[in-house]
Order: sequence, then C-alpha cells, then structure tokens
Amino acid sequence: MGWYDAWADRYDDRPAGVAADVPFYVALAGEADGPLVELGVGTGRVAIPVAQATGRSVLGIDSSPAMLAQARERAVEAGVKLDLREGDMRELDLEEPAALIYCPARSLLHLPTWADRRRCFERVAVSLLPNGRFAWNAFALDHRVAAAIDGEHAEASPGLPVPHTIRYSVGDNRVDMTLDDGATGSLWWATKNEWLGLIDVAGLRLEALYGGFAGEPLDDDSREYVFVARRPPSR
Repeated sequence: MGWYDAWADRYDDRPAGVAADVPFYVALAGEADGPLVELGVGTGRVAIPVAQATGRSVLGIDSSPAMLAQARERAVEAGVKLDLREGDMRELDLEEPAALIYCPARSLLHLPTWADRRRCFERVAVSLLPNGRFAWNAFALDHRVAAAIDGEHAEASPGLPVPHTIRYSVGDNRVDMTLDDGATGSLWWATKNEWLGLIDVAGLRLEALYGGFAGEPLDDDSREYVFVARRPPSR
C-alpha cells in the first residue's frame, strides 16, 4: 500500500487554522480564464473549494487511488464536478492547455531528484496557455527546527495529522516520515535558488514569490515558499 493510501481516510483530520492555502489558490483560480488543473489533488481539499468558488470543473491528478476515492466522495457531497485522474505529475499530458496549474500542500516535494522536478516543470510549461500560471508552495527548511525535532515522536502536526516520527537526512535533502502503524513516506526539500532554476529551465517566468499565503514578503524567518510563475505570451 502506498504512503497516502495508508492514511487517505485521515488526511483531512487537520488542526484548525492550517488551510490558509485554500483562499490563495481559490483567488488564483478566479483570475484564470480557462481550464483549471490541480497536481496532487489528494482528497479534493483545495479542488472542491476552487470548484465551488468558480463554478467550474477542476481536473485533478494524483497517484494515490485511495486519495482519489476520497475526493470523489467529497465532490459528490459538495455538489461539484471534479475530473479526477490517477497519474504521475511528471508525465502531465492534457487534452487542452490550462490557464492555471497549481500544486498545493507541498506535493512537489514528493519528487526526489532535480531530473524529476525538471521533467514536471517542463510538462507544466507546455501544458499552459500563453500567460497561463503555475503556482505551488513548499516548506523553507530551517535547520534549527529540523535538528530540534529529528527523531522525535509526535502525536500530530499541521502537515501530518496522525502519530508519526520524523528523521532528516541532510546530505540527501530528505525528510523521512514514519507513521505509528509502519507506513513510511519521504519529502525532498529544495532551496529558493533551486526552485528559481527550475522556473528558468522550463521557460517560465517568476511572477511572485511570497513567504506566506497572505502575500507576506519572503525573509529569513519565512517557513514557506509560495511561488507563482507564468508562461510567457510567446515562446
């Protein structure tokens, strides 16, 4: 069973106040004149509010069948239309180009190598309309925080609302998470300049870089990168 399949039924059991990303992505979707695509759609936590706010369908892609099953149930309950597909974001292939492609919840950090991320960014770039946007967020690693919690057992956290243990592998830019029931998963972090390099090699242009979802400036105390890139009008 995959990492997210193992706890798909608990994924939305998050503490209050950790959904600040939803209005950010909803606002971007409201400005998009064309198809909307979410990478790492999961349970539809973001896609459903986007569909509700825009009155449009969202094409959601995820590699976890169990998460997609949760999203289908939640979409029916919410009375919205989601086009949900099992797939790999590195192989994004759309029937028509999108006005907005977004990847919330730090899901790009599941791609382990530069080559994986480059492939994803290149696929996103060719899947966007001219002037289309690509938006995502990822944590900004603080080594002091990592050192303090490395190996510590936690009952829950905003990003992982189930009992777990986290270990950091600094040499590999990797954080490994083990649930109490044995399920494991990993994230591979990137620096600001690595993200900017990916934007560049994909032929995109940086539109905005924030330190939070309310548009806070990025500084040394920021714990989140929030990126918006745009495909140039002609390439």
